[in-house]
Amino acid sequence: MGCASSIHISDRVVYHSGKESEDSHSPQQTNTTQHQGNPASGLPLKPPSCKTTLTEVQFGPMKLFKDPLQVLLVFAKEDSQSNGFCWACEKANFRCSMARTPESALECFLEKHHDLVIIDHRHSRHFDAEALCRSIRAVNSSENTVIVAVVKRPDREEASVMPLINAGFNRRYVENANMMACYNELLQLEHGEVRAQFKLRAANAIFTALEQSQEAIEITSEDQVIQYVNPAYESIMGYQQGELIGKEIVEVPKSEKNKPDLLETINSCIQKGKEWQGIYYAKKKNGDSIQQNVKITPVIGQGGKIRHYVSFNRPLNDNNKSEKPGERVQAESQTDIQSSKHKDRRKGSLDVRSTTSRGSDGSSQRRHSSMARIHSMTIEAPITKVINIINAAQESSPMPVAEALDRVLEILRTTELYSPQFGNKDEDPHTNDLVGGLMTDGLRRLSGNEYILSTKHAHHIPSQLTTPLSINDIPPRIAKTMEIEDSWDFDVFNLEAATMKRPLTYLGLKIFSRFGVCEFLNCPEATLRSWLQLIEANYHSSNSYHNSSHAADVLHATAYFLSKERVKQSLDPIDEVAALIAATVHDVDHPGRTNSFLCNAGSELAILYNDTAVLESHHAALAFQITTRDDKCNIFKNIERNEYRTLRQAIIDMVLATEMTKHFEHVNKFVNSINKPLAALDENGANGDEESVKGVLTTPENRILIKRMLIKCADISNPCRPQELCIEWAGRISEEYFAQTDEEKRQGLPVVMPVFDRNTCSIPKSQISFIDYFITDMFDAWDAFADLPNLMQHLDNNFKYWKGLDDRKLHSLRPPPE
Repeated sequence: MGCASSIHISDRVVYHSGKESEDSHSPQQTNTTQHQGNPASGLPLKPPSCKTTLTEVQFGPMKLFKDPLQVLLVFAKEDSQSNGFCWACEKANFRCSMARTPESALECFLEKHHDLVIIDHRHSRHFDAEALCRSIRAVNSSENTVIVAVVKRPDREEASVMPLINAGFNRRYVENANMMACYNELLQLEHGEVRAQFKLRAANAIFTALEQSQEAIEITSEDQVIQYVNPAYESIMGYQQGELIGKEIVEVPKSEKNKPDLLETINSCIQKGKEWQGIYYAKKKNGDSIQQNVKITPVIGQGGKIRHYVSFNRPLNDNNKSEKPGERVQAESQTDIQSSKHKDRRKGSLDVRSTTSRGSDGSSQRRHSSMARIHSMTIEAPITKVINIINAAQESSPMPVAEALDRVLEILRTTELYSPQFGNKDEDPHTNDLVGGLMTDGLRRLSGNEYILSTKHAHHIPSQLTTPLSINDIPPRIAKTMEIEDSWDFDVFNLEAATMKRPLTYLGLKIFSRFGVCEFLNCPEATLRSWLQLIEANYHSSNSYHNSSHAADVLHATAYFLSKERVKQSLDPIDEVAALIAATVHDVDHPGRTNSFLCNAGSELAILYNDTAVLESHHAALAFQITTRDDKCNIFKNIERNEYRTLRQAIIDMVLATEMTKHFEHVNKFVNSINKPLAALDENGANGDEESVKGVLTTPENRILIKRMLIKCADISNPCRPQELCIEWAGRISEEYFAQTDEEKRQGLPVVMPVFDRNTCSIPKSQISFIDYFITDMFDAWDAFADLPNLMQHLDNNFKYWKGLDDRKLHSLRPPPE
């Protein structure tokens, strides 16, 4: 868009000068006069920016880019109101045209198809505004145009807007020549009705995709009334669209070939908000049965309720030949990771195994030989070997199996094998913000005011701690708070208060002594004390959540998990020491801001670690830097080199595992590599076979998975703590997110989690979302492994507590006093 230093006026259309060629060379620009300022105010017009900026608009998974707004002003004569809107358009950098007559307005609209049309409705003697609106609405391209009527200030407030609505107006503007009022009106229109219409325009592309799809697609309402079928559906099933739309699913004839309870199974699954996929026989209009691979996906809408079901159907046997019994693929609904005793707390928690895929449309046979050649490499990765095995199996498989394997191949060829595919979370902004904020590396925006977060220098040990205490010299009042540190109900906040916000050193001394860490590392207790004090000094006490109290809490949880029998069976002493050290340092020097914030801010840490696991990489690196810098604090000084390398790698791996972007990958691998084999041994009566169990638990790969799962569960175990502790942690993390949102607004950075606004946020909703998406599945799996009934009971109680507050529409940590 070019610069517009003045406005050119004709008897028909007004154009900004310096626009793109379609404007600047218009034949309409004749007999013009120039305004050097706004006639209504006497102020000079502010020239808009010379630079065209595209607005990014998110529409579900689509990213749209919008040109500057095109506005058509229709005013029969110049007055303060028309001048006000002219000035407002210039200030907002909108492309503005003005027409003086209905004929020129319609002609101009047909040429430019404006986003917004503002028509003067105050003077019926000049032209009929409602007739003009109807004329514009008669143009097909006006479907997504917003039309506003400028009306006189009504004599009475009861004046009806129905005539305007019937004429096609979207909105009315009561005359107000104040320029800022006009400007604010344009901004509200742009971010409200105009942007909504822009998104609806994008829906045309979605419908085109549906219409052109080779899969039969059917959309129903929540009551299973058919709302849409695409041409592929009509072609395959023999029905015309008009014969199905408006009918309930039950009115469409069903095939007798399905198992009697199959429909009940499907309905039971999808009504819980879960996706169902399997083999289903459908009856065509001519009475024939057709075997289809069917996927039915519930669509969550307003109020978190199911509003639609989308069904994808693909025939498995085009000639409808019946398969031999051995060739039939049995229908199976998607299931949870494991049977859970705590299903009642779920609001549709994520199945970390479920991955949406789209199968081929009969092209699998053509691809088998070529894909085998592509993947025949001299040095093969494990995934390549898997793909080759599947390709070989397809060669001799019946068509249903071959097509099913083809869909498996499509899944395996994706790069994000463990990233879950969430449904539409637009209706649940708390979940959307929480998941997006924790599992992304931020929205990178190049700007001139990037916030620089400097890497802090390591703190020195405070002077009052230069003579560290011995485990035997801990003051009695502090020792008393740690009497039950081996219990899950241990209260770290009491220790925090007793130690003047230095709980990590004292708790570390006791736990490390209990596990014999000094003996294992061959280091004096004084070195361990100095190291604990140094690490604690590098936690930021100003953070409401990520401070040394959180580190102490995670250390406590880690020690508790290490005491469980199944965990002790799995890990060696070096694993235990690594886990305790990793828990101690896992958030050292945390700035109280998320990875997304650091990446958006262009911080030094984000640049250093290439926007990848920024904080976790920093925690691990800094821990080793400050530990090995001074012999008085170097707890690794006396261990053998190879042992140090092994210990170091284990600590780094565990600290990096606390990064949330790989959350579902870690949980999935743990379930498939450990829980399932143990469950299979149990089913086969071999769980008492110590050798078989040991074989699963002690392989190097599985020990790594167990350590990752252990520290992940310790790190985010707050919802599994006793209720008062859970509530306190929830308040602290919320305050840290509020502070980040405040900082983002001050610095002009993208707001990573907009719902964490301290004035509007619902803390119960955020906790419910966190439990649903991250906690439930992970702790179900960890409980199945380590046997933690007390934690699961606390989780149930806490979920019910937050749900109770949310049901009462409360946003606070606690209900108001009675």
